[in-house]
Amino acid sequence: MRFLRQSMIGLFLASVTLGLLVYAATLVGDAVRERLADKPNGPPARERVFAVNVITATPTDVIPVLETFGELHSRRQLELRAADGGRVIELAEGFEDGGLVTAGQVLVRLDPADAQAAVDRAASDVADVEAEGRDAARSLDLARAELAASEEQAALRERAFERQRDLAERGVGTASLTETAELAASAARQAVVSRRQAVAQAEARVDQAATRLARAEIALAEAERRLEDTVLRAPFDGVLSATDVLVGRLVSPNERLAELIDPDDLEVSFRLSTAQYARLLDDNGDLIRADLTATLDVAGVDLSAEGRISRASAAAGEGATGRLIFALLEDAAGFKQGDFVTVRVKEPLLRDVVRLPASALGADGALLVLDAENRLEAIPVQLLRRQGDDVLVRGPITGRQVVEARSPLLGAGIAVKPLQRDAAPAATEPEMLELTDERRARLMAFVEANDRMPAEAKARVLARLAEPMVPANMVARIESRMGG
Repeated sequence: MRFLRQSMIGLFLASVTLGLLVYAATLVGDAVRERLADKPNGPPARERVFAVNVITATPTDVIPVLETFGELHSRRQLELRAADGGRVIELAEGFEDGGLVTAGQVLVRLDPADAQAAVDRAASDVADVEAEGRDAARSLDLARAELAASEEQAALRERAFERQRDLAERGVGTASLTETAELAASAARQAVVSRRQAVAQAEARVDQAATRLARAEIALAEAERRLEDTVLRAPFDGVLSATDVLVGRLVSPNERLAELIDPDDLEVSFRLSTAQYARLLDDNGDLIRADLTATLDVAGVDLSAEGRISRASAAAGEGATGRLIFALLEDAAGFKQGDFVTVRVKEPLLRDVVRLPASALGADGALLVLDAENRLEAIPVQLLRRQGDDVLVRGPITGRQVVEARSPLLGAGIAVKPLQRDAAPAATEPEMLELTDERRARLMAFVEANDRMPAEAKARVLARLAEPMVPANMVARIESRMGG
């Protein structure tokens, strides 16, 4: 009985254990199936909202500015060359690189001895030819007088012959007398012909004398011109450059002595792409006379000059692309030939365009704008110009709020929180510094020692540095050149 009771207890415990194991397996299976279910029984996910800076698109009229680089040239420059060889005996005071000269001033004088001797010989030849011409004229007058006398004698002989023939017809004269009179008349006519030939020879001699006189005068004028070429004068006011001559030096014909440049008649040449050039054409295809500004950075002060486009090069140029443009500058004080400047050309006015940051325009040419529910919407626009960090666009965005900067997280349909910003931030005043006496003196000493700076720019910089408050950007640019 005891064995049976223990067996039943063991069987009962085994059954309970097996039941607990099955229950535990059921709980684990239900948990796994619930975990793997498609719709878990959790709270619903919330939509993410991004905060973005937006700008109100306001159309306006804008004059685009095209920025490029150019080089300055003088419209009047002349190479001073010796027309003939000779020894330099005189140089103008200030005949040196950078020397100022005035129109008509004597710059170089060569030894005129040989040229003066040639002039004297040519003048002597002219005098000889003139004397020969006067002698030929007198000979012509005498020949004409002899011709007149011969014609009178021929007329007398002819009348005598007629009278003798009339007497012979009336039986008063003899045949021999008539024949003698006829022979005399014939000889008189022959003498007239000879005198006419003498007159013709005298006239030919006069013509030859006139021709020789013209040649002698040409030779004299050429000799005088060579004598004048021994003195080299300045044809216009300007500045000398690349001078290469000394007193006593023997120069050869056509040798380059110096270069004369007019510093007040400057023009700038710059190259544009074909697309940029096309924007400067009018309806007839002619280049417009657009205004521009040329700027040169000189030790913290920008030299600037206004100008206007004058012409375009006839050819693109070998190995070059685009178009070469020339513009005249007005009041270009401080500029020198060869300066490399920044050129800003004002293009024709664009109406009803929107200026936006360049970061607002996507690679697909679309802008992200907000709808009534503050969700993003992509609107394609027409890109007209790029102006530095801004773009000028045109499209159906008037009055809409445009996202200032695109990012990979933003796209059409995404909800955003707009942060309003002004499209045109207010201009800030340049930062000013109050310099110590030591720092001010160091900056002014550096500017005064700069030989490459034009005098006008140097005076302008020194005047600004002498003021109590000095622009911080000027100080930074000067110190960057000082290495400070």
